[in-house]
Amino acid sequence: MSNPRAPVRKDRGISASRPRRHCFHDSLALSESFTDAPWWIDMYRRAFPKLASAVAVRNDGWAQRGGIDRVLTLDCGRTYTVDEKVRMEDWPDILLERWSDEARRIPGWVQKPLACDFIAYAFAPSGVCYLLPVVPLQRAWRQHGKEWIRRYGTRRAQNVGYVSVSVPVPKDVLMRAMAEAMVVHLAPRFSGLGVGAY
Repeated sequence: MSNPRAPVRKDRGISASRPRRHCFHDSLALSESFTDAPWWIDMYRRAFPKLASAVAVRNDGWAQRGGIDRVLTLDCGRTYTVDEKVRMEDWPDILLERWSDEARRIPGWVQKPLACDFIAYAFAPSGVCYLLPVVPLQRAWRQHGKEWIRRYGTRRAQNVGYVSVSVPVPKDVLMRAMAEAMVVHLAPRFSGLGVGAY
């Protein structure tokens, strides 16, 4: 667990701090250009050796709005849904979107309900992808988000008509927090229930 008394360091999680201007249509075109990139399938085959298919979700609808870019199906019939994100530079952090639209307080993907199982967060230059399970990722954000904002600051992206806000969390810090988030401690009154104990 992070030490709340540790000194604030803004030199980690160092995604560019200058505001960036985005054009939605250009960003969408770039995102769609990566949809058919063969390295996505290579990565999914490495992560899921029994992968039978990886189908891109292209049409706007409930799946896209719920963060589903691809549906993975294993040989056994089990399916996983994935939201794909690509960064064009190899930064030392994962940029967690806090606000999709800051002024209207529309939550970003780290804090809004998502329909997907994983965020596939890829760094294009190095070809490294972090396959982040959504439930522990969002629980880690609930547990540490305020501290991360204080410690690492925020990054704003100026889009046409709105500003999105993200928090650059160092990769090692995020991975540790997600591992901690997968452990749930029961309240003391529940300890020693003995039901189903081995």
